[in-house]
Amino acid sequence: MKRKIYALLQEWKNDNNRRPLLLRGARQVGKTYIVNEFGQNEFDSFIALNFEKNPEYKDIFQSLVPEDIIERIALFTGKRITPGKTLLFLDEVQECASAIMALRYFYEEKQALHIIAAGSLLEFTIRSENFRMPVGRVQYIYLFPLSFSEFLEAIGEATLRDHISDPTHLRLIPDALHQKLNEYIKKYFLIGGMPAVVNQYITNHDIISCQKIQRLIIDTYLDDFGKYARKIKHRYLNKIFNAVPTMVGEKFKYSHVDNTIKSRELKEALELLEMAGVVRKIKKTSGAGLPLEAGVKEQHFKVLFMDVGLLHAANGIYSDTAQANDFTTLFHGAVAEQFVGQELLAYQNPYSKPSLYYWARDAKNSSAELDYLFQKNTAIIPIEVKSGSVGRLKSLFMFLDKYKSNCGLKISQARYLEKGKILCLPLYAIESFSKQQKLS
Repeated sequence: MKRKIYALLQEWKNDNNRRPLLLRGARQVGKTYIVNEFGQNEFDSFIALNFEKNPEYKDIFQSLVPEDIIERIALFTGKRITPGKTLLFLDEVQECASAIMALRYFYEEKQALHIIAAGSLLEFTIRSENFRMPVGRVQYIYLFPLSFSEFLEAIGEATLRDHISDPTHLRLIPDALHQKLNEYIKKYFLIGGMPAVVNQYITNHDIISCQKIQRLIIDTYLDDFGKYARKIKHRYLNKIFNAVPTMVGEKFKYSHVDNTIKSRELKEALELLEMAGVVRKIKKTSGAGLPLEAGVKEQHFKVLFMDVGLLHAANGIYSDTAQANDFTTLFHGAVAEQFVGQELLAYQNPYSKPSLYYWARDAKNSSAELDYLFQKNTAIIPIEVKSGSVGRLKSLFMFLDKYKSNCGLKISQARYLEKGKILCLPLYAIESFSKQQKLS
């Protein structure tokens, strides 16, 4: 499967001032797969140390001196490391905190060596006692499930992806192609972007087997919490993980998770899962100006799950989606909001931790809410995810009037349409909007 991150890895390889690379992202979003492919294709030699499969590799990092580490790797693996020609991959690095700390010294003393580290639930290690993150010596890249455009390419529709990624083509898409793209959206809702699930679909086109893999991924996460939780009681992690899929699109309240557990306990668990990319907060912001983070109200937020396909698995709503005519009403609008959130995350800057925001106004007889606020260049773009006509977009028009914004976005399964300040964007065209330099 072709991933956008591959080109970023190539840029990193050719950067003379590169730092060791740490891939961040939830379990099973494809970190190991993409690094293995990159290492085998782009380097003369590739050495992968998986600390979960081979715990004995931890002994290599008893010393943090790069020369000692390189020597021990040769003894353990029988392979020679040649800076500039070898890619060293430290996989499941959360199992070996000293390997993460060693990245600092590789940057300072062996910058010519290409080294990538990746792991699941890294935050559980980072939060542990006596751990020192090599801040400033490591480059982060954040990886997410396959976006819809990557999904299209994976299932053999690369030409179609290229066509709709060009904003000038959206105005001219014929009805038959528009309908075909909406059917792909429905398929993506069911399958999602977890690489193992997408690969299963590509291999045998069996939705039922895809559902089994989705359930297995969810169960794997629950097993991991017990394995890595340490100081955080994994019962709280389980509570949050199981509750989030039922609360997508709603204002998050700890009392709705379990009113017998103190909110501070659940808050710590939620923050940890959010840092690990398993769930994602959508922060409420005033929208008064940039940066959006400056207007955040910390106590008010909504949540997303990690993947729209896993959302279906967790909530058991496959048949609802399969029979739906209007995708934006599924599960009280949560499925479409989950999808749009995933897309907005996928097309943000991969080198920094992404954020999502929403806007709400609580006033007597005049409440309003927008699903997302999105920064594009120096503009704040208000977004509503819904069905219906442009005339029904009360909250969107309220925001445009209040902050004198030039453009608002309505995302639905309807065709592309420009009407005054409102841009009506099909669900399948979010990548195209992210590439658009000038707003109409």
